[in-house]
Amino acid sequence: MNLAHFVEQQARRLARKPAFVWGDLTLNWATFDTRIKAMAAVFASHGVTKGDRVLVQARNSNQLFESMFACFRLGAVWVPANFRGTPDDLAWMAELSGAKLLLCDAVFPEHAKIPGPNARLAIGEADFAADVDAMMKDAGNPPPLAAVDRDDPAWFFFTSGTTGRPKASVLTHGQLGFVVNNHLCDLVPGVTHEDASLVVAPLSHGAGMHQLLMVARGAPTILTTAPKFDTEEIWELVERWRVTNIFTVPTILKMIVEAPAVERFDHSSLRYVIYAGAPMYRTDQIKALDTLGSVLVQYFGLGEVTGNITVLPAHEHSTGDDFRMGTCGFPRTGMHVEIQDDDGRPCAPGKTGEICVTGPAVFAGYWQNPEANAKSFRDGFFRTGDLGHMDAEGYVFITGRASDMYISGGSNIYPREIEEKMLLHPAVSEVAVFGLPDPKWGEIGVAVVSLASGEAANPEEIEVFLRERIASYKVPRQFHVWDEIPKSGYGKMAKRLVRAELERRMASGEA
Repeated sequence: MNLAHFVEQQARRLARKPAFVWGDLTLNWATFDTRIKAMAAVFASHGVTKGDRVLVQARNSNQLFESMFACFRLGAVWVPANFRGTPDDLAWMAELSGAKLLLCDAVFPEHAKIPGPNARLAIGEADFAADVDAMMKDAGNPPPLAAVDRDDPAWFFFTSGTTGRPKASVLTHGQLGFVVNNHLCDLVPGVTHEDASLVVAPLSHGAGMHQLLMVARGAPTILTTAPKFDTEEIWELVERWRVTNIFTVPTILKMIVEAPAVERFDHSSLRYVIYAGAPMYRTDQIKALDTLGSVLVQYFGLGEVTGNITVLPAHEHSTGDDFRMGTCGFPRTGMHVEIQDDDGRPCAPGKTGEICVTGPAVFAGYWQNPEANAKSFRDGFFRTGDLGHMDAEGYVFITGRASDMYISGGSNIYPREIEEKMLLHPAVSEVAVFGLPDPKWGEIGVAVVSLASGEAANPEEIEVFLRERIASYKVPRQFHVWDEIPKSGYGKMAKRLVRAELERRMASGEA
């Protein structure tokens, strides 16, 4: 089934019910469907057909969400970017995807200048392209739903690899159809059009997937309006719209639970608060349960598997001693999770190995990247790169990472990309970037630098240099300049030695 059919179904059945809410804007299902068809017609008038890629650079908005379904309707591929990324990041996405059209938020004029797409449209008034909303008013007849197969691409979900260059995970109509059913089964069972879902994260990534579930069930999607994270608005919207579910990450969950506003607004409507993307500190978990009640749902997953690896449902969260400490849950419905050794053999319970998964939620592979595909798949299993073990009852515990990746505020950060940008500084000779535990962000990035002979630079200068070349959320929180970076007995820089030395200096007050 073409995923855009979800909207048509709700427009027939729930025409006057709310579909999308953003400040003073409330779109019912009939209007939402009409707008999506008009946007699809505009895309088609610019030459977009089945299989073409549409690149989107935008903050959360109704147009961003509508563009997903407009692409699906045409059989085109939705390629949403993280709006916090740099123009260089977007240029790489355009090059790799071969995007035919760029839909760009008017607040990102520099991003709109990237080479590649031969058609460009703007969200809002802009001097670089026509406003897509204005064109939608004269769009003409809507194109029919494109016929799609299970394996036809629907969404390029960009995920970074250890090389630092983002890779495009190919998500298909059939795979996403399974994921929708799986999420509804495991994360938010029983959701109907009487529910409501609040968005507190970018729709371009996991939150967009979560809202696809809501569309499938006819529940309205509600956006915040504040330009920055506003806990007051979040809890006011929960009360006003009787919000029943929120998709978030531990960092955001911690902030909204600790906000004074949580006590001033009625949040008794909440049934599911789903958190993913990073482990949650036990003290924060207990605080959230004490404040919100038994509503927490944890899942572990990657973009390549669209979240479908493990789940820890609400009834298995507890503030007592009976809680299974450290687990990220058990395998998702219809999925097979296995801990494997280096040769691909299943490990015995309690033995550490690589977390591998197979099943209908696994993506179709990385776009135009046979090398990465060869490394990521083995005997039908997708290799997550995460290390862990499984107990005798089938609960999975993540114990480490096969790569250097760390998770800060729910975002995957890959040191190699940061290190490469820092090494462009003329004074920098060597650099090691890694994550350290942090009570607020889960982990924070730390950069340790040694300088070239005769050169001088302080941490502040290096940070300024880096901020001009990389997305702000990737910039490490700490910078240290040392005379020399520790090496292993083979003369190679070993991050375990760098980390140990930094921890020693911090403990002694030398850092």
